[in-house]
Amino acid sequence: MTYAMTMDVPAPVEVYDAVHREVLARSGGTADGLLVHLARATEGGFQVIEVWESRDQCERYSREIVGPVLAEVTRGAPQPPEAPAEFEVRGLVLPRAGVVV
Repeated sequence: MTYAMTMDVPAPVEVYDAVHREVLARSGGTADGLLVHLARATEGGFQVIEVWESRDQCERYSREIVGPVLAEVTRGAPQPPEAPAEFEVRGLVLPRAGVVV
């Protein structure tokens, strides 16, 4: 079952940029089950939106890749617990795949 979430993070967008660069370097730009990932700067930090094939794939990638990278980039500084807001995908078109940025 498709799993989709959005997360608002109260940290500078440069934190996202650093984490994103390192995640791409470690993963080769691939994530099993990831259909869509995008992020944007917001007034309070940044927002991440993702759509996965399943919740398990999302949680595994977060635990095995994103979590360790985030800890390194932030040098272990405590991060506020962010509970992603789940949403139901009503339509998704992916005419082209691959890492753009």
